[in-house]
Amino acid sequence: MVGSVAPEEAKARPAEILLHELLVHKVELGMQNEELRRANIALEEARDRYIDLFEFAPIGYATISREGLIVEINLTGSGLLGIDRSKLIKRRFSQFIATQDKDRWYRLFLRMMEHPAEKQKFGLEMMRGEDTRFYAQLDCQVREVTDAPAILRVAITDISQIKQA
Repeated sequence: MVGSVAPEEAKARPAEILLHELLVHKVELGMQNEELRRANIALEEARDRYIDLFEFAPIGYATISREGLIVEINLTGSGLLGIDRSKLIKRRFSQFIATQDKDRWYRLFLRMMEHPAEKQKFGLEMMRGEDTRFYAQLDCQVREVTDAPAILRVAITDISQIKQA
C-alpha cells in the first residue's frame, strides 16, 4: 500500500480512516491500471510488428500438420501458390508439389516428422493454382510443442530465376 494508518489512529476516527484507505486503494488501482494499459499497448505494437514481418516477408511461410495439411500460410506463400489463403488452409501441401517430386517430398516429410531435430533444406518443383510451375527451395523444421501435435514449419523461396540461369 502507498500509505497506511497507525493502529492508534484507526481507533480514533474509523470513517475517516476507512475513507483514507479507500482513496489509497483507488490511487494504487489507478496506477496499476495505467501500467497495464501501457503494457497492453506495447504488446499490441509487438504483435503488429510480427504480423507485418510474417505476412509481408519476401518468402513464403507455411505450417503443415502431421497429416500434411496446410495449417497457416502467409500472403507471400499464398501468392507463390497462386491461390487465396482461405482456400489453402486444410489442403494437402503435396497438391502443390509437381508430380515428379511427390515421392521425394513424401519421403522427406516422413523423415522430418520422425526426426524433428533435423533441419532440412532442399529444392523441388512446385505447382501454382493455375497449373504453372516454379522451382522452390524449401527450408523446413519441425516444431514440437508440449501440449500440441508437432507441426512442420516451411519457408518457401522461388528459385526459378536461379534454376533457369
